[in-house]
Amino acid sequence: MIKIAIIGTGGMANAHAAEYLKQRGVRLTAACDVDAGRVKEFAAKYKIPQVFTSVDELLAKGDFDAVSNVTPDRWHAPVSLKALGEGRHVLCEKPLAVCYSDAAKMARVAKKAGVVNMVNFSYRNNSCIHKAKKMVESGVLGRIQHVDAAYYQSWLNQDRWGDWRQSPGLLWRLSTKHGSRGTLGDIGVHLLDFASYPVGEIESVNCTLRTFPKAPGNRIGEYLLDANDSVAITASFRNGALGTLRTTRVATGYHNSITLALFGDEGAIKIDLDRAGDKLEWCQIKKRVAAPWRTVESGPAPLIYERFVKSIRSGVNDQPDFARGAEVQKALDACEQSHNEGKTIFI
Repeated sequence: MIKIAIIGTGGMANAHAAEYLKQRGVRLTAACDVDAGRVKEFAAKYKIPQVFTSVDELLAKGDFDAVSNVTPDRWHAPVSLKALGEGRHVLCEKPLAVCYSDAAKMARVAKKAGVVNMVNFSYRNNSCIHKAKKMVESGVLGRIQHVDAAYYQSWLNQDRWGDWRQSPGLLWRLSTKHGSRGTLGDIGVHLLDFASYPVGEIESVNCTLRTFPKAPGNRIGEYLLDANDSVAITASFRNGALGTLRTTRVATGYHNSITLALFGDEGAIKIDLDRAGDKLEWCQIKKRVAAPWRTVESGPAPLIYERFVKSIRSGVNDQPDFARGAEVQKALDACEQSHNEGKTIFI
């Protein structure tokens, strides 16, 4: 029996709890949150027996083998490091930390502790991205020359997720003082992982961030709305490919849309998660003639929650681990540095 504690019981914690409960031999045994009312309600909803309002108390008295760290971004490092220090396995939400130095420390401590460590890059739950990686590695696309990736949301302009102006769960994402790194840190981090996973490491970035006026004085109550809303990145990959990565919260007409195209000198592939997560499109070049696009099925893929539990049972740490999270964090930090200094940053 694998016993799981969930730390941080806001909106995303519900996805963690629901997925763990689908697995045989897994129990939710503890929940922790600084908000006593919220954690009690969460524990009652999922029939979790132990409730705590501090991580220290959880670590001292809780009955669990592993934690899901679903706290706000600025607490990812301190909470995970405490759990790792007690020899607990950790699945941490993205981004892994708020800076590369913290993320690198988390990776080092996790490796030294010898426990399972994973970061929740949830779009790897789509089997098409794993198929894309295998196709790139097999050489059927030839040399990858260009990468085009986009992640579009629109909740600043439409209320499909509710009115952000009245939702603390969305307002904090717009405020650096509340721990947000804006669109770049919230969903750009997914895009950096999704685009580089099948292609390889990013070598350099040139990034522009933009924050749009959203309220009088760009403030609503305690929230100063100063985090970035739109991101444009030109990236160079170590294999020589050039990439364009775009993400925003003002893409009217899009809900939560991710696309990726990889162009090689012998073929290309396209992924559109709005259409499907278990297939991609492939265009093959033969004798300098491009064949029609055809659909390639990629089958099912286990969710990261399943792979986390499997890793605990087998003792073999699956990906993406904290080292990968730190690698993506380094690229994210470079994007901010590039914007602030107005130049290309080599990673």
